[in-house]
Amino acid sequence: MSTFSIFLVLITIVCFLLIIVIMVQNPKGGGLSSSLGGSTQMGGVQKTTDFLDKSTWTLATILIVLILLSSLSFTGSMSDANSKIIDEKEAAAPAKTTAPAPAKPVETPKK
Repeated sequence: MSTFSIFLVLITIVCFLLIIVIMVQNPKGGGLSSSLGGSTQMGGVQKTTDFLDKSTWTLATILIVLILLSSLSFTGSMSDANSKIIDEKEAAAPAKTTAPAPAKPVETPKK
């Protein structure tokens, strides 16, 4: 398994975790924090909201770092940099050094 494949699997896992964390949150202040009850429980509602907020930012940062590292580890086996097709096209197409002919002005018929 190549390094790029490992990064691809990790990126997929982080994406699913990020989706789950975002879906648990409610933009109007509800969500998981409102269903856990009042502040009498250990941690309380405010701690749940803080945890979800920090985990969202952490997972987003990890996702960006993994994407950047995967682009650095990409070997370019599907890259066009060393493609024979591009070299063949450049060799087959001769360079044109002649300038195009000037366009003739359009004459209007006289009455």
